[in-house]
Amino acid sequence: MPLASSPDQANSSSDVVAQKTVSSRPKAAPADGVERPAFSASHRVPQVSTSSSKIQAAPLRIASLQPSITLTLQRLGRLDDLVACTRYCVEALPELAHRNLKIIADSWSSTMEELLAVEPNLVVASVPYRMESLAAILRSGCPVLTLAPHTLADIFADIRLIGSVVHASDSAEALVTELTSTIEAVRRQSESAADRPSVYCEEWGKPLIHSQPWVKELVEAAGGEFVGDAGKTSSAEAIAASDPDVLIFAWCGAGDRVPLARVVEQRGWQSLRAVTSGRVYCVPDEFLNTPAHPILEGLSCLASAIHPNRFPPHPRLISLAHSRKQP
Repeated sequence: MPLASSPDQANSSSDVVAQKTVSSRPKAAPADGVERPAFSASHRVPQVSTSSSKIQAAPLRIASLQPSITLTLQRLGRLDDLVACTRYCVEALPELAHRNLKIIADSWSSTMEELLAVEPNLVVASVPYRMESLAAILRSGCPVLTLAPHTLADIFADIRLIGSVVHASDSAEALVTELTSTIEAVRRQSESAADRPSVYCEEWGKPLIHSQPWVKELVEAAGGEFVGDAGKTSSAEAIAASDPDVLIFAWCGAGDRVPLARVVEQRGWQSLRAVTSGRVYCVPDEFLNTPAHPILEGLSCLASAIHPNRFPPHPRLISLAHSRKQP
């Protein structure tokens, strides 16, 4: 993977995408906001060299700029290495509230001054990146590890990479094995199904954006056929023309609060096959949009929605019929 060691080098890289996002729930953006998430970056962001002697020092002092990173550290047993994280990390892992950590901005809005104040010897960041913030992170002089996963293979690689940096490679490998074995078990169970329903997964509503490539892989593992191009924009008319068997909504930053009935009505989708058959669902966005082990919960939701006769219902999966009963 390419390395970047200066703001100029990072700014010149075509791999860095300057688009706003609320990936991994970094921002509590309005569910009907118009900003386009940047999960759709076509390349992985360069990783900044971590060979500095600072990172070899013990103990590690890590500033985590995304929930996916913090959740991974928790599974690797390295939360004690954290000295700072975002408030979205605390939302994802409430136990952090009792650890007296410094609360800092995420990868989208970090500043050099804020990072220097917490004196980390490693900053771990992930999408979304704003060019000015990425440059500020690099100017801080701290060793920085930047991540931008798109596929399941990327997620597994990032877990292994974090594990190697925090001296927890065995735990990282065990976590990857848990992920891969669970995904393959679901794949085996769904393979014998008589049908493979078509599934539209949406990560953003204005504009309509298909869920990311790793979600497409999860849909396929759960026995479905992903509709459209993962991570790309679409339109209500295009989705209506494809008439999917299942509609899945996991809007970034919206939690489980996608207004399913209103979306169907506003887009004129009342006659779509998924709507008439009652197969319209909201999946909590942290299950599908956090590139770490929570994707297993997302897979469970998808399997339940796609093949309800083969997989048990997931307690956090919200159907259109259920949402209509809510006040």
